[in-house]
Amino acid sequence: MIQAVSSRSRASVLALLSMAALSLGGCGQQAHATPPSTQAAAVAAPDAAPPVSTVTLPPAPAPVPATFDVAALSERVRPMVVNITTTHESSGREGLDPFEFFFGPQGGRGAPRGGPRPTQTALGTGFIIDPSGYVVTNEHVIHEASGVRVRLADEREFEAEVVGRDPKLDLALLRLKGASGLPVAPLGTSEQLRVGEHVLAVGNPFGLGHTVTLGIVSAKARAIGAGPYDDFIQTDASINPGNSGGPLFNWRGEVVGINTAIRAGANGIGFAIPIDALKDVLPQLREKGFVERGKLGLLFQPVTRDLAAALKLDSPRGALVAELEPGGAAARAGIKAGDVIVEVNGVPIVHAEELRRNVARNAPGSEIKVTVVRAEKRHEVVARLDALQDEEGDAASRPRPTQGARPDRQQSAEKLGIQVSDAAGGGVRVDGFAPGINVQEIQVGDVILEINGAPVKDVAGLRAAIAKVKDGSVALLKVRRGKVVQFAAVPLPAR
Repeated sequence: MIQAVSSRSRASVLALLSMAALSLGGCGQQAHATPPSTQAAAVAAPDAAPPVSTVTLPPAPAPVPATFDVAALSERVRPMVVNITTTHESSGREGLDPFEFFFGPQGGRGAPRGGPRPTQTALGTGFIIDPSGYVVTNEHVIHEASGVRVRLADEREFEAEVVGRDPKLDLALLRLKGASGLPVAPLGTSEQLRVGEHVLAVGNPFGLGHTVTLGIVSAKARAIGAGPYDDFIQTDASINPGNSGGPLFNWRGEVVGINTAIRAGANGIGFAIPIDALKDVLPQLREKGFVERGKLGLLFQPVTRDLAAALKLDSPRGALVAELEPGGAAARAGIKAGDVIVEVNGVPIVHAEELRRNVARNAPGSEIKVTVVRAEKRHEVVARLDALQDEEGDAASRPRPTQGARPDRQQSAEKLGIQVSDAAGGGVRVDGFAPGINVQEIQVGDVILEINGAPVKDVAGLRAAIAKVKDGSVALLKVRRGKVVQFAAVPLPAR
């Protein structure tokens, strides 16, 4: 029986080989189209006589998403972008004007004394957010401008008036006089923007209007020292002088950022204001012409690793409350110096500077939920914000006081490795450091007020408080530096 089956299998294989040969002789394309199962049967060894089976091919890889059509996107968004030319009265001073450096060619200079003052022109970009002619740009583009003109993609020009300004975010809102029925740039969300995502910048670099550059989001939440609410999108889409105020589009044609900054010395890196920051202030810019922000009424500082160890935190996150404004929103809510703010309205505060931005998003009089860590426990309080007049400060960034003369009653606090003396009005003044001691978070002139929560009134009180701190641990000091109170962490040597 086995021999009979093998003979039939050989006959089947020979028949298949004959058919394959005929196919190869007739048309090469038909030979390539032979099904995989037939090919497997044809190459099987006759003597082996394997059972006929179906060959399973590996699954095809997932398709790679197609790159968006840059040309089609550029054509679609071009009418939404405008070129801005501003006029400024010249001071008549010699040298390079900052507007000339950042925004392009300037007007005449050097008018004769007593004659009309010469003017300068500066260039920028904007985008339309309302059919009636409202345009968003950077505040520095129109700062102190005596005249603003806007040119559309179809070459029409309009005189513009400044409706609102927000210098802290570097945003301005313009209205084109006599405009109507204009194409509007849809506003996306910068919160959902991903690092690596393609973006398109459109602007007026060097006066070359409606220039398009393509790149990716190379980072988010960048702080570059431009202002109190730094939170920039970093991109390698080319941004040059004249691009300021222009839109940064995602692949869906939504504005996700406002191009604003060129980093000095950087090659191919630019920065854009997140569009969500504009959304927060746009109603106020349109209705009032300025922005009112809420104030929590405290000074804070970053949580370093040493501070986190002293406070027994899992990681160096949040904003450490250094000082409270008497009767301010934070004090009324029950927040205390030494608390670490870790959330505002459910949004985590990872880096200390995020506290300022999250509080400032809220209008005066509004209530916010603040989560603090105090003595290793989480507490949630509700604070009704005051109106921000002067900026809340970062205690660690305030100017340092000048060093005074060393008092006569200088003594040593060996465990901390510092020279100290009684301070006028209470506390202990730091006068110097023991040889070889490098304490980074305190300096000469600081006045120590507390150690691990225990008040320090004089040198004797300092020594008593130090004696209670375990060797090899980190002491939490509350110090006054000039008029600013803040915390410092000092590791104690193990003995």
